[in-house]
Amino acid sequence: MSGSGSGSGNSSPHPPLPRDFVDPLDYSPWSFWTEADESAQERQREAQRRLSARPGHELGEGCFVSELAALDNDELRLGDRTYIAAGAYLTGSLRTGADCSINPYTVVRGRVELGDGVRIGAHSSILGFNHSMSDPNVPVFRQPLTTKGIRVGHDVWVGSHVVILDGVTVGDRSVLAAGAVVTKDVPAGAIVGGNPAKHIRWRVPPADAAPGSEDLGSRLAAFADLARAQGVGILDRCWDADRRLFTDRPGAAPTVRAQADAIEVADLLLGMAPPQLPADEQVARLRGWQDAATGRVPRMLPDGSLADPAKLDDDSAYHVLSAGYALDLLGSGFPHPLTLVTESSAGELASFCDALPWETQAWRAGAWADALGTALLWSRRRGDTQPAGLREALFGWLVTHADPATGMFGRIAADGSRLQLVNGFYRASRGTFAQFAVPLPYPERVVDTVLAHAQDVRYFRPDRHDACNILDVAHPLWLTRGSGYRTAEVEQTARRLLDAALERWVAGEGFGFRARSNDDPSLTASIPGLQGTEMWLATIWYLADLLGVSEALGYRPRGVHRPEPAPLVCE
Repeated sequence: MSGSGSGSGNSSPHPPLPRDFVDPLDYSPWSFWTEADESAQERQREAQRRLSARPGHELGEGCFVSELAALDNDELRLGDRTYIAAGAYLTGSLRTGADCSINPYTVVRGRVELGDGVRIGAHSSILGFNHSMSDPNVPVFRQPLTTKGIRVGHDVWVGSHVVILDGVTVGDRSVLAAGAVVTKDVPAGAIVGGNPAKHIRWRVPPADAAPGSEDLGSRLAAFADLARAQGVGILDRCWDADRRLFTDRPGAAPTVRAQADAIEVADLLLGMAPPQLPADEQVARLRGWQDAATGRVPRMLPDGSLADPAKLDDDSAYHVLSAGYALDLLGSGFPHPLTLVTESSAGELASFCDALPWETQAWRAGAWADALGTALLWSRRRGDTQPAGLREALFGWLVTHADPATGMFGRIAADGSRLQLVNGFYRASRGTFAQFAVPLPYPERVVDTVLAHAQDVRYFRPDRHDACNILDVAHPLWLTRGSGYRTAEVEQTARRLLDAALERWVAGEGFGFRARSNDDPSLTASIPGLQGTEMWLATIWYLADLLGVSEALGYRPRGVHRPEPAPLVCE
């Protein structure tokens, strides 16, 4: 947090400065009345008398207004001991309580009210007005201004480079972290940050806060610190030094996915490539596994060799994602075109989608839609020539086949299960709507379907959770978060799933893919491994972000499970 500062404690008066020097008290004015010489103080009193003579202007006792600030207010009422530093720009109506500070180069415009003790860091903007843009045929600057006003409560710390937009109310005793873009109301006592600003933790928890809610940010930070401290050991545990390959867990056979998961886990926890192997060697190996003729990365056999690349199977489809994003994290990409999209016409792609098992195996069908969308991304990145209308054919098929009742593809099973439906939707939407920032056709129906699914005890009893099922709930809820629809229920679901997920970390080993179930306590998928660790780390981020506390984790997925749309050119 960068902020509003306090004085140096030097009680001796400043000697007069040459005229070509700027007095530092113009920029750090809190000690002006104890450190400035008498001539400077008298000049300040005279400036304030002139300012107070303007209609609608009142200045309390002990205020300071730098002669280097630009004031063009219709109304300006400053409480006692309030300071306006050099470079500040004020317009409109500003009313402050006592002991406020508006630091250098801060902009305060429109209708703004500040309570007592509001400290505003340098280069912040508090904008209590907005441009209207209802008529697309009229330039924005010619359209009327609108104003709702901004109200900031008592004892609020506004960090440097913060932006507060019109219509926002900031509650008492809250903190706006440096760089925050505040677009909605901030509860009293909250600490918020980011763009757009989201809740990080409580400075002062509300009296009616749920037990433990004020500790969630600290709990997430402690979890992430522990995971980072154990990151190298987790990778070492899954490293087969003899074959120089990663396995998902000790004793398992090596797979292509395990190499990619290791790169993702290292990026999340260490911010670097896995230290077990030089990064350039990992890049060369992944690129070498892509078949030049088909563009596929085939399945790895138990002895570490690769299967026949001519076979188009589910593994090669997922490797479009896992190997592609692993290369992307390492600053590289596929060396050869992906014929999955470069040699398919728009009509052939639509026919392929028609033939997928949406009604009976929606997850598998969605996985192929995910692979198609991601192949289009990598192909675009490479600059390959794509058949005309290919992307439009994929999105057109998905939009026209989405069920208006569920927002998804396929149907609810005869026994009422939505498992295939929701899991298939996640895969299909991840590689298409999410990856390319295309709006969903029925976002509210998606929320309805996911929330109903999350109540099904067949899959959401805590001892039956697995990384796939929880991620496939978290991501669609995150993707639809901007709608404001059923927000309280979404947050309740996210908190319930997040609390359970944080309990599953195994010290020094990471996450198992599936919870150890009372129905099958020996389940192999419950053994901690790279796939479970990568997926649960990403899932925890999504759930935390739904609750506005993801910044406490100190990591953000950048690979297969990245929240932002993937750029169409290499970053």
